[in-house]
Parts: sequence; C-alpha cells; structure tokens
Amino acid sequence: MKIINNPNRSEWSSILKRPTQTVNDIESTVNQVFDDVNNNGDQAIKKCTLQFDGVALESNSISNEDIDKAIDMVPVNLQIAIKKAKQNIETFHVAQQTSKVKVDTAKGVTCWQEKRPIEKVGIYIPGGTAPLFSTVLMLAVPAKIAGCKDIVLCSPPNKKGELAPEILYAAKLCGVTKIFKVGGIQAIAGLTFGTETIPKVYKIFGPGNQFVTVAKQIATKFGVAIDMPAGPSELLVVADDSANASYVASDLLSQAEHGTDSQVILVSTSKELLNAVSGEISEQLEVLPRKAIAQKAIDNSKLIYIKSDEQALLLINEYGPEHFIVCTKNDTYYINGILNAGSVFIGNYTPESAGDYASGTNHTLPTNGFSKAYSGVNLDSFLKSMTFQKISKEGLLNIGETIELMAEAEGLQAHKNAVSIRLKDLK
Repeated sequence: MKIINNPNRSEWSSILKRPTQTVNDIESTVNQVFDDVNNNGDQAIKKCTLQFDGVALESNSISNEDIDKAIDMVPVNLQIAIKKAKQNIETFHVAQQTSKVKVDTAKGVTCWQEKRPIEKVGIYIPGGTAPLFSTVLMLAVPAKIAGCKDIVLCSPPNKKGELAPEILYAAKLCGVTKIFKVGGIQAIAGLTFGTETIPKVYKIFGPGNQFVTVAKQIATKFGVAIDMPAGPSELLVVADDSANASYVASDLLSQAEHGTDSQVILVSTSKELLNAVSGEISEQLEVLPRKAIAQKAIDNSKLIYIKSDEQALLLINEYGPEHFIVCTKNDTYYINGILNAGSVFIGNYTPESAGDYASGTNHTLPTNGFSKAYSGVNLDSFLKSMTFQKISKEGLLNIGETIELMAEAEGLQAHKNAVSIRLKDLK
C-alpha cells in the first residue's frame, strides 16, 4: 500500500474520496426496477431475481418446513455462538430502554412523551459472497425488544435458490415473522410497495451494496422511512508506535474482505508503524480465502502519515468513518475529540470484528461520511416518540392569552378563536 506523507489540508478531500459510484450512475437502474415492481409485483421480482441473481424461483417465500430443515444444518457449536451473541446484543439494547418523560410546563399544563413501536419493519440481509447472518441479530433483536409487530426479512438467494441455513436459524431465533428469498433493488422495491406475497412496511433497515443504498434512498420518495444510507463497509484506524502492526493489519483486512468497494484507511504519526503495517498486510493477505476481493479493496485504501494528533483528529472528523479504531498512547484525546464516527473501538484488544458479531453494539452503521449526521441502528431506530398533553381549566387560563397573542401575530385567526371561545366560557 502506498504511504501518503503528511498531505496538505487542501488535499484531504481528494485523498479521502470513497471508491463509490454517484447516485446518478445508479438511479436510473433503480427507478426502472421500482417502476416494474410497483406495476407488476411478484412477476417483476421473479424477473429481477433471474436477471441479477442468476436463479429462477418458483416461489420467493420461506416456509416453516424450510426453516426447520435449515436449523438441522447449522452446527451445534455455531448455534451456541449465535445464541451467545444474541444474548449480548439483547443486553446492550434492552439497556437503551427509556421511561416516559412527564412534566408540568405550567400550572395546569401537563406534557409527556412516550415511545411506541414501528408496527411493520423490513430488514435487508446481504447475501451474495458473504451471507451476513450476524445482521439478522443486529436488526431483529432490537426490533423484537421494541415490540414491532411485523418483522419482514429479505435476503438474496444463492445459485441453488436457497438462503444460508445460518440466516434462517438466526431469523427463527430472533422472532422474524416473514422471510423472502429476494435481494438487491427488487427487495427494497417489494418492501416499499408490497406485492402479492411481500408485505409493504413502514421502515426499511439493513446494509447493502451501492444499488441497495440508492434503492433505500429512493424508497423514501414513496413514504417509506429508512434507518440510514448504509453502503459499502469502511474502517479508519488511528495508531502510533504503541500499536501492534499485525493487529492493525488484521483489522484493515477484516473490512477489506467485505467487498471490492470497501475502503480502509490507516492514519498514523509513526512512519515506522505505517511501513510495518504495509508489510503485515502483504503477508496476511496471501493466506486469505477472499484474497481477490480484499486486494481490490486494499487498492482503494490509504496509509496516511500525519505529523500530529491534532491534525490527525481533524482529518478523521472530516472523513467521518463508519468504524473507527483507536490504538495510540493518547487514546483519551481521540475518544473525547471524535465527532463523526459510527462506532468506536478502543485499544489493541478491541478488534472491529467484536462489534460485527458479539460484543453487543450494533454493526448497522452510517457509511460514506453520513456519520456526520446519522446514528447507527439502536433501539430507538425501531420506536417513535409521541408527545401528549392535557390542559386543565386553570392551565388554559394560564397560557391562553399567550396563545392568542402569538396566533394573532401570525395572522391565524382560527387558531386564536379555538382558545378565545374556551376562555370566554371560563371567564
């Protein structure tokens, strides 16, 4: 990997550019699929599955019998591991529950806030080269805790027209209500409009490739909410000569193997560490089963030397990484100063893989710089905050004149009248 030596701030934008296509490059394809699914339902889904996934399906639904067969195919030790990860994820997300907030804003005026579940949610589980059954846990567990009534799972089938047994096992374990063998743009379109078999949902969750990311954004034009724009995976590591080069290299490669459009970046105040990590990457890459995929991602990635922690932190906040690992003598500086990151991993013994699987935090996170404005998935992602208010006679007497004056100043006479006729009766 090429080392970029202390670049000027004016160069940061070009250096940190993601290896992704623009929305314009993808949007026309997405719109075509959306129109087809909206007009032709399951027939369009079937056609797209053949076109994009290379498999002809008689049915895209998963039956209880299919799930039972899949469970028998999952090794017992893996079942135990999945259950342990689920328990940790549950523990962390249950802790995020909040109680009702209630306050008297004035005498006789009571306001409160309560949370209600989103009734119908769709969860998209990437398949393809790496069926991410861990994402089932990350999305279905908080959805269940939140009390979502319908949890609809979509994931692309393999060339045999099947879903990975581990995905089906995790879905059953977490209480998913419906499962469909459909992926990509057509899955998002199906969840957006509904088809003869796929129910329409209120909010869509889950990561995916660039086409899925754009499809989710277009879904919002049709009244469906999304968790965030979550596209190709990315990782930024900040490390100095106190870090272990082999550990850093392994973390970079763990994200590089996600896909050819993934991006990993190492920022360091130590040229010696950069050189050591570069060597470790070359060595570790050779033995990876997904070497070809990881190599393409590494080709899009950067090793950046920065002279000071202060400049390094500025650069990191400008990039806004999905995953951010801190391995320095001055970890506290970066922890306190990071403003834009999806999830932060601290120290030599906190690999990013822990958050992907079993530590308890959620791995569905904003990418492509969206961490500057979006949070990662959490329990509140599956809830709506609703406000309530109750005003007594005394309360309306207390704030009635305030409402009248403000409504009149805005020229909204009917607003004022709604208060005035009540005040007249009270007085």
